[in-house]
Amino acid sequence: MKRKLKAVCAGLLALAIGLTASGCGMRKSDGKKTVGIAMPAKFLERWNRDGEYLKRRFEDEGYNVELRFSDNNINQQVNDIQVLIADDVDLLIISAIDGGAMFRTLEDAAIKDIPVICYDRMIPNSEAVKCYVSFDNYTVGQLQAGFIIDSLGIDKEDNDDGVFNIELVMGDTADTNASVFYRGSIDTLQPYLDSGKIKIPSGKVTFEQTATPGWETDKALKNMQNILASHYSGGTTLDAVLCTSDCLSIGVIQAIQTDYNGHNDPVITGQDGDIAALRALVDNTLDMTVYKNVQHEADATVIVARTILEGRTPDDSITSEFPAKCVFDNETYNNGKEPIASFLLTPEVIEADGLEKLVGTGLYMWDDDHRYLRSTS
Repeated sequence: MKRKLKAVCAGLLALAIGLTASGCGMRKSDGKKTVGIAMPAKFLERWNRDGEYLKRRFEDEGYNVELRFSDNNINQQVNDIQVLIADDVDLLIISAIDGGAMFRTLEDAAIKDIPVICYDRMIPNSEAVKCYVSFDNYTVGQLQAGFIIDSLGIDKEDNDDGVFNIELVMGDTADTNASVFYRGSIDTLQPYLDSGKIKIPSGKVTFEQTATPGWETDKALKNMQNILASHYSGGTTLDAVLCTSDCLSIGVIQAIQTDYNGHNDPVITGQDGDIAALRALVDNTLDMTVYKNVQHEADATVIVARTILEGRTPDDSITSEFPAKCVFDNETYNNGKEPIASFLLTPEVIEADGLEKLVGTGLYMWDDDHRYLRSTS
């Protein structure tokens, strides 16, 4: 009986392996090239939206697609990418949780001559990286800081309008974009900090001091609660919080609603156009979000990928095919060996009165009361 059972199990295992191999063989023999996509996490609205839209666009172009989400876990993403490389995909598109952790994994991609496009987040020190498609992330920081300055009416030369207190809530240090957001914002704020028109009462000024591990809303909430308790409980006014993303601003809003003793409503910024943030815009608890149209980024990525898969070199000439304004940069970003062709789309500020523009993208629609937006996907 045991021998028979072992034989049956062995047969089933062989059948399963055969079916798996057969499936891969069919995928490879159907004449289509395969694109592997690795996104940080399905439960984070931003990456779920990007991943699913990229998948649809590549399939519409006639490619096979293997899409993997990594639950915001670095080790899982490394494993996901290893599986895609083992599957012999023709091209990899990666939005890295931690770009620095990708180096060893992408050595295998380079050995197999699988080109890599960094999607939204740059991966350093890898010869496999051929292109970078993102938004101008330095501009994101500039837009957020500039919005605060304009909203508060701060003039660094005018000594009569008082001193303004702000706090900075930045992203994860493992995310290469987070430091770029920070540089854009701090460079814009620096003249006002130097003149004393803006102060940061918590003393948290450097990128490391203001970073939020994992971009987690709960950590942003607790961090802001601690800041309020330590520096604003005695009646100090908080004029603004520069949150570099929507997931952070939602945590900050919660902290201000429960723990801030001031009588004003601080200016709060965000980024990404998450549904929760768009609701906060309507409710006047968030003042702006920097919107980066996922359709434009995904469409640009498809064009860059097609160019590579056709054996051509992506350069400035293909930006004429893009659906939105794009800056071609072949100097700023480097894979450790040489500059990387980078395609940087233009972000834009969205306030409560600009929500109809988002509806026009087709990614959002009004609810039945025409008050809040919801996703169409």
